[in-house]
Amino acid sequence: MNYDKLKEENIDNFNELNKNLASLDEFREYSEKLKALSDPTRLKIIFLLQANEYSCTCALQNALDKPQSNISHHLKILKNAGFIKSQKEGTWVLNKLVDPEIPKLLKSLIDIIK
Repeated sequence: MNYDKLKEENIDNFNELNKNLASLDEFREYSEKLKALSDPTRLKIIFLLQANEYSCTCALQNALDKPQSNISHHLKILKNAGFIKSQKEGTWVLNKLVDPEIPKLLKSLIDIIK
């Protein structure tokens, strides 16, 4: 095998591919968003939220057997990362996935890395 030729092909291919990739700043932003999914409780929240169009924080608290402050903290991180949105109605806070495809994509990724 001609390693010099392989190296040159790799360099050419990577340079061409790199032209079409997002900038490093954009990848930093993606990385920050993905960090929001790096916690088991937050991952579970994403999967639980697919069950209903809107879910109250208290139901998540009950399902996960965690204090309200803990659930609210995780919801805030997911909201800031753009995975969920919430609305307040009286004393109730209702949470919803921004895109219902998110759990399906995460499931596919999890199936690959199992």
